[in-house]
Amino acid sequence: MSTAGPFTWRVHGDGKRITAGEVVAPDERLSWPRTVGIGMQHVIAMFGATLLVPTITGFPVTTTLLFSGIGTALFLVITRGRIPSYLGSSFAFIAPLSAAQGSGPAAQLGGVMAAGVLLALVGVIVKVVGPKLIDIVMPPVVTGAVVMLIGLNLAPTAVDSFETQPLIAAVTLLAILVVTVVGPGLLGRLGILVGVVIGWVFAALVGGVAEERSSALRAAAWVGLPDFRAPTFEWSVMALTLPVVIVLVAENVGHVKAVSAMTGRNLDDVAGDALLADGLATTFAGLGGGSGTTTYAENIGVMAATRVYSTAAYWVAAATAAVLAFSPKFGALVFTVPDGVIGGATLVLYGLIGVLGVRIWVEAKVDFTDPVNLSVVAAALVAGIGDLSLKIGSVELGGIAWGSVGILVAYPVMRRLAAVGRSSTGHDS
Repeated sequence: MSTAGPFTWRVHGDGKRITAGEVVAPDERLSWPRTVGIGMQHVIAMFGATLLVPTITGFPVTTTLLFSGIGTALFLVITRGRIPSYLGSSFAFIAPLSAAQGSGPAAQLGGVMAAGVLLALVGVIVKVVGPKLIDIVMPPVVTGAVVMLIGLNLAPTAVDSFETQPLIAAVTLLAILVVTVVGPGLLGRLGILVGVVIGWVFAALVGGVAEERSSALRAAAWVGLPDFRAPTFEWSVMALTLPVVIVLVAENVGHVKAVSAMTGRNLDDVAGDALLADGLATTFAGLGGGSGTTTYAENIGVMAATRVYSTAAYWVAAATAAVLAFSPKFGALVFTVPDGVIGGATLVLYGLIGVLGVRIWVEAKVDFTDPVNLSVVAAALVAGIGDLSLKIGSVELGGIAWGSVGILVAYPVMRRLAAVGRSSTGHDS
């Protein structure tokens, strides 16, 4: 286990190259210029999704950006630099916050805070009981499915963005693939960032940037304070928001499992810290006017593509987000990125997340001739990928929630029923 703290990193190799089969571990880093470049790539990866949530729910964009940066820094400190993660806006909050719009933004923020407090409490329980609680509740067959459905649930979003501007999206996608595969040195590690920039420039040349977005950019001020807001608390709104915690737990544990698989390190003992950190980050966001946070799947894709899991890069991303939150001009600039560019980039990133779920299964040697594993995973994946959306009262939950909850509940129940069945027929359990 690493003894390095959240601000201490060893230089990986010569700081310039990553040899075949190796990764840059969370407590390592490349040279600072390379680390800054990769940190900026994480910023690009999270922007589209992080800013989409406040756009839909009506929350202030720059405030959400600020608290995502603060939340990321808090996460890195609480997890002691062992889990690389960016905390961006959680899509799970969109449905309950949209349903609660009639109660006003202050009550919505109260709901975000309530979810954050509950998630932090779950983190404390996991820390007290121990990481074995995670193994019992989420064995590899379950965590692999959760990671996979989180990535593939986002696939329709990527496809929709791709189809809006197919030529621009294709240029972006091709640029990312080519730069990542054949780019030398640092250039190859920054394939996603370089591909997005190429697609963005191409879009500008062919008239793919919307005029209203360009006008908004010209009118925006260079420097300005985020729009801070205070919460109020209404039971009805909090009841709408609290079920989101189910998704946040699944996303955080899935993130820990994914990073464990990619780095070859057992990080289960830090799962409670991750839940606590995200809970506190969401609480602070609700306190000041930002959207609830979660560990970001988009940035898992960046790590998988670069093989760099250094938390130093995430400190760069957190600081960059916090600074840019004080520039309305930058917020407007982000909105000039065409949908086609986002579509081309996310087509790669979301697919990488799904493949990581398969990797968890492979490395854990999950037996898919076992009917329990086969059936519960099949149902969970279709619910997640198909984005099954059902209401419980006035609360609507989507595919990630139903897929995650479904396999969390169905797996132990089906496993127990299978054991009872074998016992009744005289087979060993």
